[in-house]
Amino acid sequence: MERAGQWGLARVGGRSMLPALRDGDRLLVRYGAQVRPGSLVVARFPDGTLAVKRALDRRRTASGRSGWWLVSDNPDEGVDSRHRGPVAEEAVLGVVRLRVWPSPRVGRALRAR
Repeated sequence: MERAGQWGLARVGGRSMLPALRDGDRLLVRYGAQVRPGSLVVARFPDGTLAVKRALDRRRTASGRSGWWLVSDNPDEGVDSRHRGPVAEEAVLGVVRLRVWPSPRVGRALRAR
């Protein structure tokens, strides 16, 4: 597992985050960063699936733990909290800070829905 405060890279797979992100985009991720509503995050769903999703709001998991409701920007593609429920807070691993490839993109372009 990644350590809080460390940086890492992630690759987008699929079309679930269109139009903000495309299949194959490379992302700079800050692990352990504070998640805010609207943030793009890297998270692990309970079945082990690692995904890039948008944190919509805080919700309680089925076990009563604090978690996040994670959604796809493209609701017709991919799997998200609408299918699997809230993701536990500790399973939201990091916050996307920058798309580094194919061309850098930061700020409103990543946060806007």
